[in-house]
Amino acid sequence: MTTTTHYLFDTDTASDRVSDHEYGLELSDRWSTPAGTANGGYLLATALQALRDEFPQPDLLSASAHFLRPGTAGPALIHTEIARIGRRTATGQAILTRDDREIIRVLATFTDLSTAHGRTVVRNEPPALPAPDLCLAPFDGANPTGASITERIEFRMPQLPGVWTGTPGGTSAAEFWMRFADGRDADPIALALLVDAAMPVVFDLGVLGSSTIELTVHVRQRPAPGWLACRVHTNYLINGFHEEDFEIWDSTGSLVAQSRQLALIP
Repeated sequence: MTTTTHYLFDTDTASDRVSDHEYGLELSDRWSTPAGTANGGYLLATALQALRDEFPQPDLLSASAHFLRPGTAGPALIHTEIARIGRRTATGQAILTRDDREIIRVLATFTDLSTAHGRTVVRNEPPALPAPDLCLAPFDGANPTGASITERIEFRMPQLPGVWTGTPGGTSAAEFWMRFADGRDADPIALALLVDAAMPVVFDLGVLGSSTIELTVHVRQRPAPGWLACRVHTNYLINGFHEEDFEIWDSTGSLVAQSRQLALIP
């Protein structure tokens, strides 16, 4: 007898088609931030899962999401629109609404990464991290921030930034391991959540909060199973706005995703 494993990411990002180009779902409270609102990467993933249903191409290639207001748990709708379906790529839009109010608007392109080929130049290396079992687990089964997403994602860090111990250390860069806590391996749409799953590195500057305004994700390859090595940094915090650049490398040392987001601090 075959046993099917039901992972929370798949359950909580799934939606049902209710009419042409319209999908209904129940936003889960299992991916919340310390503010009690839904994590932006989770909201983006729900929109992308619905949009993927519109295209023959199976893999997310790029997505740009604008966040208009916070999302909360409860019933929601996703409205999709096809812009173009071509031979190699397909592009469309998804708008997620809650209580008739627009939460995020997403423009995304899909492709088949298994058939991608061409010249390749990579001028960087994956993070040089100790093995995950030699690193520190910052939460270690606890949830000190009140954010339920910390129960969904596992992290392993070579050392903890000062903010984790109560005294911000003034850094704005980090490297660490990450994976889903329930054992689900990442796929291209999951990567769109994971680039937004970690604590913003500006918190180590003494910042108390950060709200995403825009998030762009580029998926470079389908990730291999296993832990994901991550690199994140912020170079500019200007007038209360900051960028955050994120890289994810898979267990084979291949770059699988990049993102940049613009965010606002209180």
